[in-house]
Amino acid sequence: MNKDELYMQRCIQLARNGMQNAQPNPMVGAVIVYQDRILGEGYHVRHGEGHAEVNACAAVRPEDEPLLRESTIYVSLEPCSHWGKTPPCAELLVRKGFKRCVVGCIDPFAEVQGRGIERLRAAGMEVTVGVLEKECRALNKHFFTFHGKHRPFITLKWAQSADGFIDGPISTPFTQMICHKRRAEHQAIMVGRRTWEVDKPKLNVRRWYGRNPKIYVATHREHYDTGNAEAHVCPLPIEKGLEQLYAEGIQSVLVEGGAHLLQEFIDKGLWDECYVEMGTKEIRGKVPAPQLKGGLREYCCHGMWKVLAD
Repeated sequence: MNKDELYMQRCIQLARNGMQNAQPNPMVGAVIVYQDRILGEGYHVRHGEGHAEVNACAAVRPEDEPLLRESTIYVSLEPCSHWGKTPPCAELLVRKGFKRCVVGCIDPFAEVQGRGIERLRAAGMEVTVGVLEKECRALNKHFFTFHGKHRPFITLKWAQSADGFIDGPISTPFTQMICHKRRAEHQAIMVGRRTWEVDKPKLNVRRWYGRNPKIYVATHREHYDTGNAEAHVCPLPIEKGLEQLYAEGIQSVLVEGGAHLLQEFIDKGLWDECYVEMGTKEIRGKVPAPQLKGGLREYCCHGMWKVLAD
């Protein structure tokens, strides 16, 4: 790695600390460097609070403030240029007088989209864009999908037996923990009506740390009562349901079943990522597992496969 890539990698590392609390805002990290010395660093800790650039500047010691005019600030996502819950970060960087700003990727949010970079350059700051861009975009894949495709990022998940069925005991305590970790990383979780009524799943993160995702039950019924105040109805067909979730500001959805609902997402190409746990035993079940086009292609660990949409 060159120096720009090295410090951008640190930005990404810092940004991941905001995975639980920054959403629906993107995860962002920032590092301030003067002659190969880090003066300050920070990340977006919590939605509604200071952004990464603000926290990085706040971490600079008072005696180092004069060095900012000869320093570079690295940011994994373009500094915002609009007033939201916090002031625009681009104005802060201009006011601090940074010599240079290195940006991982442009913010797709309609009120930014290059305007932050334009503001910095208009103030005479040297700006470099696109350092580790692929990695920076992947960091906020939910955010980019929501603003780019105008729908939530869709993750499919199921566990299937060695003989290809999903209606039986398959998961281990370890893979259940991984599943609950993944739930904590999504804003919402979805199951079909039959799965909701028959299996009565809790759909929480009791084996991990974090907030429980918002529960949605997918159904064709117009006036369906989930029987649970915390469970909401997602109308089918799924295109209609995703329009509703987008309008509600839901950026990411974990779909856990049943087989018919999962297959509908697959057949219509409305998914981005898929995790399949492969059990080691045959259960001779009655409900066949969903079928992915092209099959399973990337092994993770402990019998778990990860597949990305083409």
